[in-house]
Amino acid sequence: MDEIESGSGLVSEAGTTMNEVVSAIQRVTALMAEIAAASQEQSSGISQVKLAVTQMDEVTQQNAALVEQAADAAAALRDRSGHLGDSAAVFMLQHRRVPQDT
Repeated sequence: MDEIESGSGLVSEAGTTMNEVVSAIQRVTALMAEIAAASQEQSSGISQVKLAVTQMDEVTQQNAALVEQAADAAAALRDRSGHLGDSAAVFMLQHRRVPQDT
């Protein structure tokens, strides 16, 4: 009879241990699901950051092109204003000479 009681106790302990193992596995499974969800959220956040950086790069390139165009336009205006100044100087010299000659 002692052997039966001892065996019964061992079976009971094994059942309790199995229940504890199952419970631990369920907790690990829940933690893994949480980690997977957090990883997905992190991946989504990284994708958004990547998109923002790409858009910032595009805008920076557009701004660089606009700065180059503005510099070209400023140089063209400088050249034109020089030509305009030279043209106006001819008229001023002619205007000054006329009164001096008469």
